Amino acid sequence: MSVDHYENFPVASILLPARLRPAVEVIYAYARSADDLADEGDASTEERLAALSAYESELDRIAAAETPDTALFQALARVIAQYHLPLQPLRDLLSAFKQDVVTTRYADFDSLLDYCRRSANPVGTLMLHLYGAANADNLRDSDAICSALQLINFWQDVAVDWQKARIYLPLDDMHAYKVGQEHIAAQCIDDAWRKLMQFETSRARTMLLSGAPLALRLPGRIGWELRLVVQGGLRILECLEEADYDMFRHRPKLGKTDWLRLIWRAIHMKSVQQAN
Repeated sequence: MSVDHYENFPVASILLPARLRPAVEVIYAYARSADDLADEGDASTEERLAALSAYESELDRIAAAETPDTALFQALARVIAQYHLPLQPLRDLLSAFKQDVVTTRYADFDSLLDYCRRSANPVGTLMLHLYGAANADNLRDSDAICSALQLINFWQDVAVDWQKARIYLPLDDMHAYKVGQEHIAAQCIDDAWRKLMQFETSRARTMLLSGAPLALRLPGRIGWELRLVVQGGLRILECLEEADYDMFRHRPKLGKTDWLRLIWRAIHMKSVQQAN
């Protein structure tokens, strides 16, 4: 799946209706550029937070029906008006990016899920609004899928995040399974590490499958898009298991044969879901 937060944002996907591509590209540009402000370059913490606050000010201008200062936000304002998009998901993304600047550890799973609620779930919410399918049941299942995909991204990117001085594995889970930060630093794959990652991958799979009925419920291209996304997440979990949870030396990456498998599984997803 992702090497960063938004690799799987369905920009220019052949399954994405042409009429929605310009809107999705604008939302992607907003999310990608904000994420870069939090993560890329050599800016100080204060500079990163100030840049993200400037994004918040632009959203405030949109909310006040004022013309934003930048071309990006002028385009975003047009998309918001055209599709009646809520502003809160866009604000939630900024909140998560600000958190990334200052937070490098998560005490427990609830605090990690709260981060996922703001870093991942807004993308699904916005897509459902673009499709005119943002009812309560769909939003609930979308949140489960998006949070699960974010968790899966964390599990496959343990080594990548360590290089950024971040650990997304809940600290209380690490303690319970007798796994320390030295496991990550030394890339140590022992029984304790395997048991921890077996627990975390199982939890992510359960969450992903709980939201998967959304992919069967949504009609047309969005349903097929989501089927592939769900199956991609499940395949990454399989790859982690096949690598004996050694994502340090065998980081999962989907290849051509994997995509053929995903297409087959997406076509037969009803039986796959029942089997799980």
